[in-house]
Parts: sequence; C-alpha cells; structure tokens
Amino acid sequence: MDELRRHIEEIMPLTDLEFSTINGFFISKSYKKGAYLIQQGDRVPFTFFVVSGLLKLIYNDASGKEHILSFAMEDWWETDYYAFYHEGRATMSLKCLEDTQVLCIGLEDYHRLCAAFPRMEHFFLQKATSGHIASQQRILSLLGSSAEERYSMLLKRYPSLMQRVSKSQLAAYLGVSRETLSRFYS
Repeated sequence: MDELRRHIEEIMPLTDLEFSTINGFFISKSYKKGAYLIQQGDRVPFTFFVVSGLLKLIYNDASGKEHILSFAMEDWWETDYYAFYHEGRATMSLKCLEDTQVLCIGLEDYHRLCAAFPRMEHFFLQKATSGHIASQQRILSLLGSSAEERYSMLLKRYPSLMQRVSKSQLAAYLGVSRETLSRFYS
C-alpha cells in the first residue's frame, strides 16, 4: 500500500478515488545525503512528508553554531512551518542525513486540497497537534530533565534513531557534550 495512503488511513479511511485525487496534490522528490531541502534565508515552498530517509531541522545562530531542533524520519512531516504558512524566508534549514524521498505539497495546493476534502483539514490538524505536543515535551525535557533522563526518553520513544544518527548529532540534539553522551551508551 502506498505510504501516504497508509499514513492518512491511520486517521481516516479513503476510497480509491479519494486517494487518487489527494495523491495528485503531492509532488515526489528525492534528495541525496547532505542535500538541503530548505536553507536559512530561502523561501519555503513546501511542507514535506518523509517516505524514506532521515532529515534534521537545524538553526544556525549568529556565531555559526548549529542547533538541532528535530529529526524527521519515515511517516513524519517537516518544514519551517512559520515561513511556509506566512510565505516568508526560512529561519531554519532542513538537511538530509540519509538519501531521502519525500512527498511535497505547496501552500496553495494545501489550501485547495483542504477545500476539496474537508476531512483532510482534520487529518492535518491531528498531525499538527501531535507535532506541537512533541515539541512541548521536548522543551520541557530540556528545561527539567537531566541529560541522562533526556537520553533515556529519546531511546524509549525513537529507538531506531540511535542507529541512524551519529553520536555527535545525538549529543547536539540532547544538549550535551559527546563525552557526556558516551557515558550513557552501554
């Protein structure tokens, strides 16, 4: 079954005709490891559904230090949402950590899709709510959990991520040094 259809049908059933029409709003793109889907300062034309591969959403501060906001793997949606919805310039970059295939939808097509299929608004609301909750949980863990607790939570929630991301990137995501992270690995 098509990845997008399976993903949508986790929330709502679709007929073959509905899915065929919905699928027509998306563009399939492939990127090589190291490629950028979005770079800070550029326009953000799409929101991305990850079919295969792994992305990281990063912010580079004024000193050039890279901060990892999130990782996005299969079945995840990612973009610089503020820039996407406000048709502005990206404040973050989205980079491939592996060869990645995504389905893209632009803002105009997103609105057309939701107008044609009001149930898709419910689908996107469910996805946005889940993402918002995950972001709040990440912020709370950074504010109130020890480095070891953050590591344990990440391991419990996303065990496959540990084999796909370097220790340096995991450490940056968790807000710890690579040496501190190495103490948690068994």
